Amino acid sequence: MNLIEKDNPRIIRAWTFYDWANSVFPLVITSAIFPNFYDAVTATKNEAGEIVSHTVSFFGHDFANQNIYSFVYAFALLIVVLLAPILSGIADYLGNKKRFLQFFCYLGAISCMCLYFFSKNRLELSFVPFVTATVGFWGSLVYYNSYLPEIASRDNQDKVSARGFALGYFGSSLLLIICLAIIMGIGKEYTRFSFLLVGLWWIGFAQYTFANLPKKNHNPHGSDTSLLTRGFTELRQVFSVIKGMASLKRFLTAYFFYNMGVQTIMVVAVLFARNEIAWPDEKSKTTSLIISILIIQFVGIGGSIIFSRLSAVIGNIWSLMIAVLIWIFICIFTYMIAYQPVHFYFVAFLVGFVMGGIQALSRSTYSKLLPVSEDNASFFSFYDVMEKLGMILGTVTFGIISETVGGMRPSILSLIVYFAIGFMLLFTLRKKVTVLQAAAG
Repeated sequence: MNLIEKDNPRIIRAWTFYDWANSVFPLVITSAIFPNFYDAVTATKNEAGEIVSHTVSFFGHDFANQNIYSFVYAFALLIVVLLAPILSGIADYLGNKKRFLQFFCYLGAISCMCLYFFSKNRLELSFVPFVTATVGFWGSLVYYNSYLPEIASRDNQDKVSARGFALGYFGSSLLLIICLAIIMGIGKEYTRFSFLLVGLWWIGFAQYTFANLPKKNHNPHGSDTSLLTRGFTELRQVFSVIKGMASLKRFLTAYFFYNMGVQTIMVVAVLFARNEIAWPDEKSKTTSLIISILIIQFVGIGGSIIFSRLSAVIGNIWSLMIAVLIWIFICIFTYMIAYQPVHFYFVAFLVGFVMGGIQALSRSTYSKLLPVSEDNASFFSFYDVMEKLGMILGTVTFGIISETVGGMRPSILSLIVYFAIGFMLLFTLRKKVTVLQAAAG
């Protein structure tokens, strides 16, 4: 049995650096450049170049383009939900989750490069690499996150988790700036090259992680069982453990709801801003949105560190409750007030401040609540399943409400409900999690 040395600086550095490598996907592909590119490519323009319609045909039916984007993203997440738990059980059984991490990394990165060929005329086919890139990104995170309790002691997990997110924000922002320099300096027709750069960046920098992250060769289960059967067996065992741990079960339920709101906002923010904010013109709209995203990224670096330090003072649960309250305020402000660009800049600052903190603390809180086990990939697959089911429900609900009422703003009300439920569950959990109270000192 190969045990990984905890709190080893070289191993922790290698682990956190994967955030640097793969965070370019959620920033460049799902948040910044691809949504703008997609909206521009799929919009219908008149002879003067003015946009007259955002309606697209998808499998023979007409939809608003931003809603198709939400539905396709939800479909990709559904694939992750169905696939990742089985593969994580197999990875724990074989003891080679590093191989699975590499596979999903390469799948996601190569798929990003294939988005270079995205076309409105082949919309259904063009969305295939977007789906596989999403599967690659989220699939790799199952195995990446499961390393956290193995490489860091409980007292160090908040700091290590926050460091990973901070590196991810900084690295992805750096590539975004490079992509923007190409697009604005050379021409918009070179936007597609951004997708190639994302894939190369992801694969290239991930090699440092793969070279230094240890591989566990231990296989405690033998080799006489079907791998597929073993994967389901692992899941049943993990589910039984979670059912018997009230605090862990309640935290996962709270996470399901509040993260539903967080992830939905991250997916639809750019499309919301493009359609609901009164920008002076199309050029200033695109430029301002990119600036807003950079604000979110760089503020997110400080936010993840601040919430990590806050958790050391008041504990993880209280820190998460504060973060959720800020998200509720963001939703109320956006729904009632945010109509002008200056309002959106304010929202972007708040989102950046709280986004990194709630993600880093959620990951480390779950890690602290886990029992000592060789099946960390299976436990984190449950974490991933709760996350993805919430994201699917959130994005689909957002898209359906938007499609029904003819605008994205009313959909924000559903996000307020999700955050409120998550807050109440955290509130009832705060006295139960004694290990986290001890961590708070």
